[in-house]
Amino acid sequence: MNAIVKTDAVPALQMNEAELINVLQSSLYPGAKLESIKMVVSYCKAAHLDPMQKPVHIVPMWDSKAGAMRDVIMPGVGLYRTQAARSGCAGVTEPEFGPDITENIGGKDITYPQWCRVTVKRRLTTGEIVEFAAKELWKENYAVQGGKDKSIAPNAMWTKRPYGQLAKCAEAQALRKAFPEIGSEPTADEMAGKALHDDDFTPAVRVQDDKPKELPAYSEADFNENFPKWEAVMLSGKKDADYIISMASARGALSKQQKDDIRAVCAQAGE
Repeated sequence: MNAIVKTDAVPALQMNEAELINVLQSSLYPGAKLESIKMVVSYCKAAHLDPMQKPVHIVPMWDSKAGAMRDVIMPGVGLYRTQAARSGCAGVTEPEFGPDITENIGGKDITYPQWCRVTVKRRLTTGEIVEFAAKELWKENYAVQGGKDKSIAPNAMWTKRPYGQLAKCAEAQALRKAFPEIGSEPTADEMAGKALHDDDFTPAVRVQDDKPKELPAYSEADFNENFPKWEAVMLSGKKDADYIISMASARGALSKQQKDDIRAVCAQAGE
């Protein structure tokens, strides 16, 4: 039987939406647009996902039709793994790689695996286990460096992790084949560095501030309003004090007394 997580069972989705958006914008998606954060929250509510686990990514991509960058919400391979686990996944094999190839691509020397194969096993309702394999080629998946010169050299991540990045792509494809009900949308790893609508692989680059923003003190009014919700979550055992403090600190600087009050709840629950 598939495990379905209801929205009201996800603590983060019980928060005030404005506060949740503030937390996500300050911690998990720094520098992202407000509209993009709202899309993340809506996506998570519809799919009954915990946004604090970052199940989806905000991927800035070049829209060739609009002639501008736009944010696209895409699942990560971790989300596909979670959904597959709820639907009867019986295991995933270690990635198998093809022969190494060394060549100069766009002026950059790199060694990469020619291909990667991953097999996902699904347990059917009859108890039978069926295997679904996916083989992906490095040359067809790597993200380009791009830039104003439209360099075809692999970007920094694909240069640093040519095996790991390709393994994610192969696993995502195998998961989609084994569990078509989880969706057919490509993951953020598969689309990084690519453009929408055509084959113009203009890189998706977001310019962010180098200096982190200094947060104001967490107001007593907001603290008193949210404390009962946090208390209920901690007493239920779903979250601990460190999680609550980390989440709240993304919005404002907690005082020592506020942190002590939060920790006191967990101490009380442990007695």
